Amino acid sequence: MSDLNWKEMLEKLEKGEVRAAQKVDGKWVANVEVKQAILAAFKAGENIEASSHHYPGFVDKHNIMPQTFTPERGVRMVPGGSSVRRGAYVSKGVIIMPPAYINIGAFVDEGTMVDSHALVGSCAQIGKNVHLSAGVQIGGVLEPIGLAPVVIEDGAFIGAGVVIVEGVQVLKGAVIAPGVVLSKSIPVYDCVNGRVLEQGEPIPENAIVVPGSRPVNDKLSWAKEMGLSLNCAMIIKYRDEKSESSLKLEDFLR
Repeated sequence: MSDLNWKEMLEKLEKGEVRAAQKVDGKWVANVEVKQAILAAFKAGENIEASSHHYPGFVDKHNIMPQTFTPERGVRMVPGGSSVRRGAYVSKGVIIMPPAYINIGAFVDEGTMVDSHALVGSCAQIGKNVHLSAGVQIGGVLEPIGLAPVVIEDGAFIGAGVVIVEGVQVLKGAVIAPGVVLSKSIPVYDCVNGRVLEQGEPIPENAIVVPGSRPVNDKLSWAKEMGLSLNCAMIIKYRDEKSESSLKLEDFLR
């Protein structure tokens, strides 16, 4: 890929004109062309001392240095060590509390809160009016190139210390309670509907997910004898009027 192509792609990503993933027939899929351009940018980059970009003492690729913000962008980037890398889109009305990091290819839509010590990984897709609480880790996916990234749809609430990786998708309005870990290898039990979500199946709309545990299976007989259990996630209810009142986002903060 030519320099011109990856430069144009990074500019389009920052403007929100293209995204690293899109919904096709109701399913989120990776935009391979975008990922190829990002990888080409890394290949073309040369390490430089970042003082000319207002980051003395740091070294990174010359062509993917952090973005700068002005009031005209409509983003509130609170002082204290946060960074948004080139090629990431941050919409108007987003609040970024320090220290937080938004990596290349990520998309953060309007009205979203990115709280302290939160990570939005490369190519992750975050919808409108999402709350990423303190310490949330949203994994990034650049490779394998065809793998869809983590997606958090509009209105989702992600509690403190939550870890979401391996392309897990959280649909509109879902609530992930503090401390939950979601990956493709961790089963999610829908206790409301009495079923286990299939591997790769998104967290349903408006689901409220809490951390849980499950007994080990017979293949781990010693662990079973010891009474050990494994991590899981559990859907214990779906949002109702009571949960809506406790999760209301305040407009005056934005």
